[in-house]
Formats: sequence, C-alpha cells, structure tokens
Amino acid sequence: MRLYLLALNPTDSVAGGFLPAAARLGLDVTVLTDQPGAHRDHCPDIEVLECDVRDFRSVITRVSTHHRPDGVFTNSDHLQIQAALVADYFGLPGKSWQAALRAKDKAQMRRHLSAVGADAVWARELAPGQDPASLTGLDVPYPCVVKPREGVASEDVVLVEGPEDLMLHCKEIQARRTGAVLVVEEYLAGELCTLETLGDGRTRHVLGGFHTDVSPPPYFIERGLTFVAAHPEPLVDQVLAQLDALGIGFGACHTEFMVHEGRARIIEVNYRAIGDQCDLLLAQLLDVPLFEYILRTHLGEALPTDLGARVDGAARLAYPCAERSGTLTAAPATSDLLVDGVQLTYRPLREVGERHTLYRNNRDYLGVLRAIGAGQDAVDRVVADFLAAQRWEITP
Repeated sequence: MRLYLLALNPTDSVAGGFLPAAARLGLDVTVLTDQPGAHRDHCPDIEVLECDVRDFRSVITRVSTHHRPDGVFTNSDHLQIQAALVADYFGLPGKSWQAALRAKDKAQMRRHLSAVGADAVWARELAPGQDPASLTGLDVPYPCVVKPREGVASEDVVLVEGPEDLMLHCKEIQARRTGAVLVVEEYLAGELCTLETLGDGRTRHVLGGFHTDVSPPPYFIERGLTFVAAHPEPLVDQVLAQLDALGIGFGACHTEFMVHEGRARIIEVNYRAIGDQCDLLLAQLLDVPLFEYILRTHLGEALPTDLGARVDGAARLAYPCAERSGTLTAAPATSDLLVDGVQLTYRPLREVGERHTLYRNNRDYLGVLRAIGAGQDAVDRVVADFLAAQRWEITP
C-alpha cells in the first residue's frame, strides 16, 4: 500500500514516530515536501519527492503522475487543509477540509463556535497592513491577546494591557509578518490544559491530556507539561462538544483549552498529534502503537473499541529555554537514564556553537526532557534534580 506523507521541515514526530510506524505496517511511503534535501538527510531510505505542498493542486498533480495512493497523511499544522483536499480528490479517507480550515484559521474558529452557540469569545481580525488604530472604538476588552491568525508554537502571541500596548505590538508583528492576518481576541483567564484525542470518524478515544506550565505574561512560552490521565469528566465533555461543533473527529487532535471556574474554553485546535516530542512520550506511556493507529485511520481502518492503553503511569516534559540571544557555549548531551524507577530521556535541540536569536516562543527551546515513572512525585523530583545538575550557557 502506498502512503503519501506531506511535510515541511523534518520533525521528531515524522522521523521518530510516523515513518517507523509506516515501516512496521509494511507501507510504501513517499514523502512530498518543498524541502527535499533536508528530508533525504534525515531519512535516506525513504522516497522523497519535491513538491509545493502548500498548494493542493500541485500535490494532486504530483500524486497523479506517480503511484496510485492508498492514503494521504500529514502531521503538519500548515498542511492539514491541503491533505484533506487531496484525500477527498482521490476518494480516500481523511479529515473534512472545512473542519481543518476551522482549526487552522483562529478567527474562523471563533466565528463558527459563536454561530453554533458553542462558545462566544470577542475577536476581531486585522488585515495585512491595516492600521491597528482602526480597532479604536470597537470596545476591545483589555487585557486582550494578539496573535497571527494561522500561527503556531506561540509565535508572536502576546498579551496587551491597553490601547497603546495594542498599537505597539500589532505594528511590531506586522513588520515581521508583512502578509499575515492578525487576530485580536479576548484574554481567557485560567489554567492551560490540553486534550489529546484519536478518532476514525465513528469512534473517538480520549488519550488523556496535559497541564501546561506557561511563562509569565506578556508571552506564552510552554515551559513544561505534566500528563493527566483523565481530566474531570464535565471539562472533557465541554471540550468534546466544542470539537463536535467544529466537525473535528478524524485522526489525531491536540486541543488547548483554559479552565476557569469549572468552564472549559478552547484556546486553539491543532488538528494533528501533539508535538514537541509529547507524542513520543504518549506512545511510550500509554504503551500503545499510537502512530500505527493514526496511520491506520488514514488508510480507512476502524479503531478498536478499546485501545488497551495503560492508565497507571505518570509523566512530565520539560523544555529548557534560552533567555537571551547569543551563542550556545555549554549544554548537556543526549541522555537516556533510569533514576529511581523513572525513565529519563533528554534530547538537545540546539548544538553547542550555534547562534540563537531570542524569539520568546517555543523556538527558544534548547532541549527536551521526557520523564516516565509510576508516581508523579517521583517523576517531578527526578526531573528537578536532572535539570538542576545541568548547565546551559549562552554567550552574547
């Protein structure tokens, strides 16, 4: 069976998760990408073809002139709509392109949830080049959040306290993203959580979720996540109802939501498996062939009614972050340790000697630490001890 995998940059999810899973399933994989050299370097044994993957028409042409597809898949935030349209064109299982668009377009997500009565969040769009002063008189609820409409990884997401702050940050982001539409929306207070789901269009499984440790405002850097086997049922029901309203239920989905006074309100929906190595941790922690299950749904196979996931483990991820621009002059190497029954996996994300610009988002990660154990107290203690014993130095 032939699987076409649409990709941009090589990622841990693809190289360490989906490609090995495809091999275990006996699939013939063709990677379509606009960065063929980088993918061939990471995956020399996989067929890689150059293609403008952001244009669904180019993807359809590339597939039509190659091998007949049995499945089309992507785990990229930026390519979900394209993959959905291509799968639909070839009559293959896939996500609804309308649902993929609602997830990717944060303004459309807000409009749709409000229109169907699922949730109402004040939000307005700012077109490329539009003077942010045009928002004056629109009764903007301060504090509010400015973000790119199709952004990812907390890039250029900032909390603003008043009109002057809003004008300043909007103009700064517009200067960096000349063609981007911005969204100005109501700030949702509370605790940031995630819900991880997997569905085949008929059956949907909740895989658990995370509590997210976020940096102090005005930026929203995710510094770490603690696994939660089961959020309170009323909160899960609220999130699932909003996902249903968006038409989301096929394949993997990573949903971020705020919890405040018993109410769950979606921040954003990433219609793919959770990233930043959280998916690798989930597969190990739950002890299920997670990546195989995800690929099987895109080949038209039904999910089992019971995934057989373990529910007795504890886990945490931590992301050491750069706090200033400069050259990384000292950092720990790759580590795989077993400490007091806790499995520790540390992977560097920046090489010593690499020059780094401070982004104030997830691109500031210097490495990722994954920890799995039987109890949360032990996991937290071992993680804290490991981080305290390491040294990351950035020289201006």
